[in-house]
Amino acid sequence: MKRMHLHVSVENLTHSIQFYSTLFGVSPTVEKPDYAKWMLDDPLVNFAISQRGNKLGLDHVGIQVESDAELSEIKLRLEAAELAIISQTGTTCCYAKSDKHWVQDPSGIAWETYHTLDSVPTFNDSTEQSNSACCAPVAQSVQFVSRKIKD
Repeated sequence: MKRMHLHVSVENLTHSIQFYSTLFGVSPTVEKPDYAKWMLDDPLVNFAISQRGNKLGLDHVGIQVESDAELSEIKLRLEAAELAIISQTGTTCCYAKSDKHWVQDPSGIAWETYHTLDSVPTFNDSTEQSNSACCAPVAQSVQFVSRKIKD
């Protein structure tokens, strides 16, 4: 089973947690000083927010899978479309350790496909405070752009 993932950068985490908890009818599944996540079954979505100094609004979207096989299937589709892919194995992001593949859509929105392996006590692997809400490989972001767009 695949689950849609949305990550939004917010100005005020406390107010946003209150808003989204009301909207979804449940409290966050994970709540940290700079991050919150709802693992919802209706709608089937992993919805995350963070307050990490990034530009407000949509940070990235993605598809969370439950197995390595599902992750490989999506990667094969991305490769067949000749999209530039950045892969990360066992990376730490958003208080979780995951295997990921990143691409960028034609509008520049970062998309991650990932399989969560475990929860961890830190936001990411970096010892420095990042201004990015998500853990997309920023230094290589220019390479995200599609090599070939099919009509």
